[in-house]
Amino acid sequence: MAGVSGRPGPVCGDPRTGRATRDRPSPLGMAVALLAAQAAFAATFRGPRARFWQRMTMTGLTLGGYALSLRAPLRETRIRPRDVVLGLLSAASLYLTFRVGDRFARRFVPTGKRDIADIYTLRTLRPRAEIGTRLGTVIGPAEELFWRGYVQEGLIGAFGRWPGSAVAAMAYGGVHLVTGNFTLFGAAGIAGAHWCLLYAAGMPMGALIVSHVTWDVWIFLVQPTGPTTLSPAVPA
Repeated sequence: MAGVSGRPGPVCGDPRTGRATRDRPSPLGMAVALLAAQAAFAATFRGPRARFWQRMTMTGLTLGGYALSLRAPLRETRIRPRDVVLGLLSAASLYLTFRVGDRFARRFVPTGKRDIADIYTLRTLRPRAEIGTRLGTVIGPAEELFWRGYVQEGLIGAFGRWPGSAVAAMAYGGVHLVTGNFTLFGAAGIAGAHWCLLYAAGMPMGALIVSHVTWDVWIFLVQPTGPTTLSPAVPA
């Protein structure tokens, strides 16, 4: 039965962390998951640009489905009114962080302006309503289920709450190295650290999903952190 926080209640406790150990990922499952994530992100960002969103959606379906199939507690995730409030506050705080980060990258990172423009060019590849639907229904939720609900939970079991969470944040940022976009790599590291910290502190999965989806849609489609120069759309 799910607890009032939206996170399933424990079956037994881990004396090192106090967290539930039900269906905690095995070392073999973790290794397979991380290798699959690295391969999927490489294929997503290195493949033909015109079909980026189709590949990103498939990556989400694959990794999110993997997590759901192996961890029963994730299948009990529900989004309650309190989760919506917590998620919106979390997304707002992360957005403010990125407002500062955008200015820093443009001023001090040699490729910052070009990197940011390259990221925002992705929103010209498909209609915005379609991109928003993909982010809100598949990509955002799947990333939380996989990276926090599966990867971070397994690393917490292996190393303890805070060391495991730190490794999980580095793993999330690390898979973005294949993009070849230094600013995107740094942004992923900051966002990953934000959500990993909240998960380690006990934020329920429902709230994390709200946070991730809201932040994705807001910063990418509604209100970018700064001026962008977009290239012409690439035909799908």
